[in-house]
Amino acid sequence: MIMSRIEAPRDEATGNLLDRLLAGLPADVVLADPDVTVSYANDMASFCEAGTPAVVVLPRTVEEVQHVMRIATELRVPVVPQGARTGLSGGANASDGCIVLSLIKMDRILEISPVDRIAVVEPGVINATLSRAVNEHGLYYPPDPSSWEMCTIGGNIGTASGGLCCVKYGVTAEYVLGLDVVLADGRLMSTGRRTAKGVAGYDLTRLVVGSEGSLGIVVRATLALKPQPPQQLVLAAEFASASAACEAVCRIMAGGHVPSLLELMDRTTVKAVNDLSNMGLPETTEALLLAAFDTPDPSADLAAVGALCEAAGATQVVPADDAAESELLLQARRLSLTALEAVKGTTMIDDVCVPRSRLGDLIEGVERIAEKHQLTIGVVAHAGDGNTHPTVCFDAGDPDESRRARESFDEIMALGLELGGTITGEHGVGVLKKEWLAREIGPVGVEMQRAIKAAFDPLGILNPGKVF
Repeated sequence: MIMSRIEAPRDEATGNLLDRLLAGLPADVVLADPDVTVSYANDMASFCEAGTPAVVVLPRTVEEVQHVMRIATELRVPVVPQGARTGLSGGANASDGCIVLSLIKMDRILEISPVDRIAVVEPGVINATLSRAVNEHGLYYPPDPSSWEMCTIGGNIGTASGGLCCVKYGVTAEYVLGLDVVLADGRLMSTGRRTAKGVAGYDLTRLVVGSEGSLGIVVRATLALKPQPPQQLVLAAEFASASAACEAVCRIMAGGHVPSLLELMDRTTVKAVNDLSNMGLPETTEALLLAAFDTPDPSADLAAVGALCEAAGATQVVPADDAAESELLLQARRLSLTALEAVKGTTMIDDVCVPRSRLGDLIEGVERIAEKHQLTIGVVAHAGDGNTHPTVCFDAGDPDESRRARESFDEIMALGLELGGTITGEHGVGVLKKEWLAREIGPVGVEMQRAIKAAFDPLGILNPGKVF
């Protein structure tokens, strides 16, 4: 329901805020019905507190965003920017009395340039929509989070999202050349460039990427594109142990191979996918490794990697013959998180990234943690870059099981740090990992990051309670 100025709730604080917002916004972009605004309260993370927003604004223009921020600064009202709310760390969760600034209506692709190999987009553009649009020009936008059919470019920028292709192509940060950012006081700042090279001044673009809406509101992005690669072919290798699969990963990377994808599913995940989809994956496996190449001769690359897998102890190696068979194998990987959620109804998805050489240690440690807490924890991993997603399955209606789930989640993060890793490779800090960020970067790091936050947002109104 879209509330008019008259129909909106009229307590003094909310009424004044609504009047001030509606003075510069079309009525149809302002939502004030509590039954509607509550649906914007949180993203997809478990165990993350969410407040009650005072109002939701869905702007369509940069000027409308600027108006919201000017009013928020004047009235000292917190602002929580949102995309599609597919995040997994509570970074888009509302705080009490805030303005939720949902950018999903700013969804235009403004430019695609095959010569400059760039796209200029608004933050609400869906990742898959952009990918398909640039494909029509023979171009390729590599970042492909698992939620790419739903997640927005603005959200991807906010958390520096990754995806299945990171091992070869890198994460979102590698593709953001420039940004238009509305600051906390409503001023518009342009960062970066649209040229292939540029080193003028501090790299404010990289600073904003991954800042989870705590430094400013991204309203436009200039993104780098690549030529569309050949169709990739996929290989599946079955292993009798996770450690053998991780040894294969090490051999592949040490051998100088550059796969377009290198993904691992443990036995728990394979079983969950089979239970959900009857896909017929080998349930005797302890680990399933998927490798792909999009080179001019992918069959030769797959043969070389297949030999390395066999040398590491693979019990079976099956290269796909064509694109259709390759897509079938990848579909199993894409179903992993949905399948694990079906095990118990609720999941906590960790995002620990470790050096590739310690990948086996992490997976073995997760197995011990699962046994200790008597929980089902499946591991899927972007194995080529060491980014793992241990997924804790639990019954949210069982208080004891929920407690054990949270404890196991924390123990996995502690293990990741012990192995020289990081608490998040692509999901962000949000609410879920604030305490763990402080442990990772230390007191001096926290002090410097808070100083940067204060320079951009001296009143602390942008996404308060997140990251720090």
